[in-house]
Amino acid sequence: MTESPFNIIEPEQNSLEIHFYRANEKPFGVFSNLFKRSFSFEGVEYPTAEHAYQAGKARKEAVRDWILNAPSPALVAMAAHGLYTWDIAPNWSKIKFSRMKAVLIEKYSQNPDLAEILISTGDARLVESATTDNLVNRTWGEVNGKGKNMLGVLLMEVRSELKSENISPLSK
Repeated sequence: MTESPFNIIEPEQNSLEIHFYRANEKPFGVFSNLFKRSFSFEGVEYPTAEHAYQAGKARKEAVRDWILNAPSPALVAMAAHGLYTWDIAPNWSKIKFSRMKAVLIEKYSQNPDLAEILISTGDARLVESATTDNLVNRTWGEVNGKGKNMLGVLLMEVRSELKSENISPLSK
């Protein structure tokens, strides 16, 4: 297995993986939901994909507003992950992946420069590589090669749709 300075890993011949996690890592930090780039979703302007995604999790508007007013995207995620069951929207476990995909579609279709980076990954497997082993990190990414990597899977689906022009990036 070889690794480049850009988090591109070639585990086997003819296969390519791009690992990302921190929003400030170039060039693939843009794939992080904590990467700061505003876009409109459901008629609201959000500063990050994490904000747009987590806005759908809270059952009550007051809880949603409290989450979204956290001082950083990481604290938005932390606050939302800590919600009590009764504060979570009904059916959240059934809709969270489709909501994330809808958020990602808007993030990349409204930001052509980010769409270009996503498309430039070709057919590489995109992997959110977390360092802390917990259920959230093993659902949305992988920890030590284990996990569902749902963020990576959804990004690859959005990339495919962008490439096939099912989604058209807006021109600036």
